[in-house]
Amino acid sequence: MTQQSQAVMKIREMILQGQLAPGERLAEAGVADMLGLSRTPVRQALPVLAEEGLLVPAGARGYSVRAFTTLEILEAVEVRGALEGLAARIVAERGAPRALMRTLRDSLAEGDEIFAKRHLVEADEATYSRVNLKFHRSITDAAEHGFARDTLERIDRIPFASPAAIAFDRHGLPEMFDALWHAHRQHHAIVDAIDNGEGSRAEALFREHIYSQKRSMRLTRDQTAHSAEPRRQLEED
Repeated sequence: MTQQSQAVMKIREMILQGQLAPGERLAEAGVADMLGLSRTPVRQALPVLAEEGLLVPAGARGYSVRAFTTLEILEAVEVRGALEGLAARIVAERGAPRALMRTLRDSLAEGDEIFAKRHLVEADEATYSRVNLKFHRSITDAAEHGFARDTLERIDRIPFASPAAIAFDRHGLPEMFDALWHAHRQHHAIVDAIDNGEGSRAEALFREHIYSQKRSMRLTRDQTAHSAEPRRQLEED
């Protein structure tokens, strides 16, 4: 893993776990010292995280942590689930190309390797993020639905809403393993439904998949109706 990739992963983790507060300005030198890296990979990492929607420009050349609400996250996750379910149904009913099925089964195999050891390690974070993003993107790209694709690209820039937004809790890895293992088993079921041409089932499974994500993140309409506090506050409850 390159130093730039390390910087991206570690800064992302610090933001998603609330170690860097919404609105906090990030200085290259200070972040580099925290990570034990030189300023160059940090300088290269910050624009990448801005593209993900985790940072916003601040000043001439700087960045600060984006402030976001639980309602924004919930709405983005719900729309993503609906659009990915639609994409899965389109692909299943049209008939999934062999190349797509190979890609999906390769993703499942990579995930199987992560979970075969029955526990998570730090290196699994980047691997699972990549595998999860490839799985979701492969299905939505195969649907060739332009509006859905463009909307999903916008959603990917909202923190916590992208399939790639995975941040391990070092003190809760057993619970994280259980949640991700459940999600991975859902991936298997989705692939089987697509392969069997079961469009409605594939769509329903994707919606359930997103429901599991909302539940693990403790995102509900009841919570967002009473609070617009940043997601960071949920982790402190």
